[in-house]
Formats: sequence, C-alpha cells, structure tokens
Amino acid sequence: MASRQTLGQLAETWACDYLQAQGFKLYTRNYRLRGGEIDLIGQDGEHLVFAEVRYRSREDFGGALYSVDLRKQQKIIRTAQHYLLLHPYDLACRFDVIAINAQQQITWLKNAFDAS
Repeated sequence: MASRQTLGQLAETWACDYLQAQGFKLYTRNYRLRGGEIDLIGQDGEHLVFAEVRYRSREDFGGALYSVDLRKQQKIIRTAQHYLLLHPYDLACRFDVIAINAQQQITWLKNAFDAS
C-alpha cells in the first residue's frame, strides 16, 4: 500500500492534470511557508486560484470536501497573502478545493471558502 505522502502527491498530479484539461493555467505547485502550504496556484478565467487538493479513500466524516476545516482555511489564506506580496496579480482571488476519492473521481469546488 502506498504511503499517505505518495497518495497525496498522486492526488495533486491527478488534480493538476484535471484542472489543466479544464483550461486552468498552472503557475506553481506546493507553495510552502513555515506556517502553511498551497497545493496548486494558477488562473481560471479571471481568477487567481489557490487550490487545496484533498484525497480520501473513505467517505467517513464527510469525505475530502469537508476535511478543509477553519484552521486549514486560515493557513491557506495566510500563505496566499504572502504569495500575493511577492507575486502581485490584477485578478480577483478565489479559494478552491479539489476532492478526490478512492475511485479517482474528482470534484472541483470553486470558491469553497473566502478570506473574509
């Protein structure tokens, strides 16, 4: 059985391929700070998107879509703010979640949460 880290990397690759097939323009993967990480950053239409990829082999406790709790959201928002200081864009920002289950079905939840 693959490790959690390996499954996470695979899920990010699946999500990246899926998003790009939908017209998503990838800017960077795995943008890390000491206090957080953003899996995928790119452009979808007129939005700069900060995307969190979640893989869950089981649907217990709501599955992948519901696994991005408030604490995780706050870390993503802080990391996105740092990214924007270094890479300013004239685009509206959006926070998305890409959920992948054990059957590799992908759900792209646009505007999953906001920074307010």
